[in-house]
Amino acid sequence: MREKKAVALLTGHLDEEFKTLVIMTTLYCNKHHKGSLCDTCQNFIKHAQIKLDRCVYGQDKPACKACPIHCYKPEMRQYAKVVMQYAGPHMILRHPILTIKHIVKARKAFPDVVPTHLSNYHQRKKVK
Repeated sequence: MREKKAVALLTGHLDEEFKTLVIMTTLYCNKHHKGSLCDTCQNFIKHAQIKLDRCVYGQDKPACKACPIHCYKPEMRQYAKVVMQYAGPHMILRHPILTIKHIVKARKAFPDVVPTHLSNYHQRKKVK
């Protein structure tokens, strides 16, 4: 029987942003939930991965904090805020390059018009 090779869901800048989010969530979970990633944090990471994949801004997306489109579920958005508030200050010492890239991205302005078909999801569908 042949196995299908797994396709990377996120690529480029989206993958880098996802890695940053995983690191921040892991820092938060290790401090507040003691041990390996708990179910709540794993669910948050899965939700974030899907939302990054479907982001209408695609590879050029600015930071989610100032986004005019709120694609996260309200409880996940609140959870992201709590995680970022805790992990943000800890990131500068542990992962300075990722932190600086995130700060630069946070200063990027959103386009006036919401783009269409730029999401990672749509780009993957074009290839098939």
